[in-house]
Amino acid sequence: MQADEMEVPIINNINSNCNKQRPLPNGRDVFKNLLKDWESSMESPNLEFEYGDTDSLTAELSEIYSYTEEPEFALNRDYFEEDFRSHVRGRRWIELGQEQQRAYVMRLLDALEVTDRDKRLKVARAILYLAQGVFDECDTDTDVIHWSRHNVFLLYDMGVFTALLELLSMEMDNNQACSSAVRKPAISLADSTELRVLLSIMYLMVETIRLQTEDDRPEWRTAREAFKTELGSPLYNGEPFSLLLFTMVTKFCSMNAPHFPMKKVLLLLWKTILFTMGGFEELQEMKVRGRERLSLPPLPEDSIKVIRSMRAASPPASAMELIEQQQQAKRGRRSRRPLVKQDSLDTYNERDPFKNDDARDEEEDGEEADSGIEGEVDPLDRDVIIQPPPPPPPLRPPTERASLPKGLPWAPKVREKDIEHFLETSRNKFIGFTLGNDTETLVGLPRPIHESVKTLKQHKYVSIAEMQIKREEELQQCPMTLGEEDVDETPTEILYLGMLPNLSQYVIALLKLLLAAAPTSKAKTDSINILADVLPEEMPITVLQSMKLGIDVNRHKEIIVKAISALLLLLLKHLKLNHIYQFEIVSQHLVFANCIPLILKFFNQNIMSYISAKNSICVLDFPHCVVHEMPELTAESLEAGDSNQFCWRNLFSCINLLRILNKLTKWKHSRTMMLVVFKSAPILKRALKVKQAMMQLYVLKLLKIQTKYLGRQWRKSNMKTMSAIYQKVRHRLNDDWAYGNDIDARPWDFQAEECALRESIEKFNSRRYDKNQNGEFAPVDNCLQSVLGQRVELPEDFHYSYEMWLEREVFSQPIQWEGLLQQAQ
Repeated sequence: MQADEMEVPIINNINSNCNKQRPLPNGRDVFKNLLKDWESSMESPNLEFEYGDTDSLTAELSEIYSYTEEPEFALNRDYFEEDFRSHVRGRRWIELGQEQQRAYVMRLLDALEVTDRDKRLKVARAILYLAQGVFDECDTDTDVIHWSRHNVFLLYDMGVFTALLELLSMEMDNNQACSSAVRKPAISLADSTELRVLLSIMYLMVETIRLQTEDDRPEWRTAREAFKTELGSPLYNGEPFSLLLFTMVTKFCSMNAPHFPMKKVLLLLWKTILFTMGGFEELQEMKVRGRERLSLPPLPEDSIKVIRSMRAASPPASAMELIEQQQQAKRGRRSRRPLVKQDSLDTYNERDPFKNDDARDEEEDGEEADSGIEGEVDPLDRDVIIQPPPPPPPLRPPTERASLPKGLPWAPKVREKDIEHFLETSRNKFIGFTLGNDTETLVGLPRPIHESVKTLKQHKYVSIAEMQIKREEELQQCPMTLGEEDVDETPTEILYLGMLPNLSQYVIALLKLLLAAAPTSKAKTDSINILADVLPEEMPITVLQSMKLGIDVNRHKEIIVKAISALLLLLLKHLKLNHIYQFEIVSQHLVFANCIPLILKFFNQNIMSYISAKNSICVLDFPHCVVHEMPELTAESLEAGDSNQFCWRNLFSCINLLRILNKLTKWKHSRTMMLVVFKSAPILKRALKVKQAMMQLYVLKLLKIQTKYLGRQWRKSNMKTMSAIYQKVRHRLNDDWAYGNDIDARPWDFQAEECALRESIEKFNSRRYDKNQNGEFAPVDNCLQSVLGQRVELPEDFHYSYEMWLEREVFSQPIQWEGLLQQAQ
């Protein structure tokens, strides 16, 4: 049962008990103790979390390995040392010169081309050990990272990535392994050994080369740019590397290859797209450059900097607080208190997050119970109400407040449509007719309307998407005169072109995996098995082993959610910047695949427990586990978990999913109504318990767009949330989000809105990507000499059979010349 649904029957029950005047002995003391226990259990500290493209390098490197893969670290080392000692005697890898290291890597590359699978696997493990930083020759984690970086750039320079890609394609097409895995009742780590080794090396190479450090050598920076271009270009069988990984995802979800290690595939896919297209800061720079190219005014602020400077707000009242408020309202009906200022969710307010608003609740309760007319006040209480308010609480020292920003965090925005709508309403009211889309003519309108229009135009914001839509309409109307559009071959454009034929399959596969990894999902026999690359061959037999595997499975699911959420968000943001209709088609596929209820289902849990989950064992994380002595694990140490205040990846995943939900619903009335229909308000309200500014901002955005549809009573009961929306979310100057005027007259036709959008998308794709769409407008060559003089591409076997063809089709066939002449006449 939802929290908001629980509040009403509980409150009614307490009210009925109060009316019967049968209080429990010492009931107030019991209730106070209960409330204290509730508050202490629900107390949510401020989370010192900085949102970014990824977590720290060591955290990202450790997540590629499951804890059940731990014995394979020693296996990689043993295979490397066995081969290395047979060729380089008496020396260690870190003691070799650059040329000697290159010569040894070349020898490993040659050994990769053998036909024996076992020998190939041993060589691949030796290469993986090099990519892992030859940890047996290192003393600290820093040394491992240093040598891993050195070796990865060496491996890339020697062409190892291309060789691994060929092996990966072979393993993908290994029908024998796929059919064997399909027939198996239980799949384990052993079924994906080759794939896991290859994907681990490729992930280490992509993630290490992607990160730029200050002490990088010049040749490393050159290699980074070359690798970035290589991954984003259609160099691998005519398609970018990301598309190969998308194919692995769809093949896995279609149950044709259940042994594929999906966690590694998803992590590698996310990091490849992050590397080739760019992260959030690069997106911001691309947006600035895009606005400059279109001669649009600069952005009013840097959204990343604004969000990072925001402070978390106190969460709204809990159900227990509402019960206490209702009881106090009933007891204090006869002696009403003076009006006091509402304890708002101020951005910089550091009061008790669960402080009761007794005066406000009593006042609201009194309005409903004592008067039939809204806002009417009992005459006997007037002298009480107008009493001066109590003195305000002491302010903070001036030194603390000096550094805080003043005013609202965001500059207000106005769309061109808003100005047109405002002028249309004003003209109808004052002069009785309209002028269409004219926003310049103000004749006949009173002076205040002139000032209003001036203010609206000062804050008018034209987005890149609006310019793209306008340009697309022009190209559709004048396909001949405007000529062909010049499309830049960016990594985003190349990937979209490759994804377009199977886009719906990719989206559905990602959502299937997200559903299987969500903590709220129930285990079903027909669901996808995403644990194939975490379950060992021999299941645990002791309690300690079971606990360790349980933590590993939960961690495995969390990493999958993290990778998918980050991947989808990056795709949406890059496609929207590249072209709005590319973004819209992916968004529509997500909506049709039930992404909105899926994300709401994900948040319909104890979100504080999810964010503070301790599903990690620090001593088993790479590179710590390969450098330091392993302490003895006990059940108590596993239960205690780490000392972190929150789990970075889970908070990161939650923010990503909220951002995706915002992108899907923004300016889409029918999808906003889906949020209302799926009862998202109580689910999102519970997410406000997490005291992290960025997460709260995106929750409040989702609440803002549906506030007007939730009814007056909801808004009245959630004034703290309304206040937080006002303080944190950007304002649209003539948006009546807090009032909900005339919303009943607005139709909700989901099918019509989505069909109209789909029609625009199909026209865009047809115009830009359908090569045959302009066939009827193509010029025709009527000159016989030039037509016969054109070179025609003939198949290779034509030269061997053309004489036979001439004999059969030409010489042996009689031609009726008279008939041809008669037909011509």
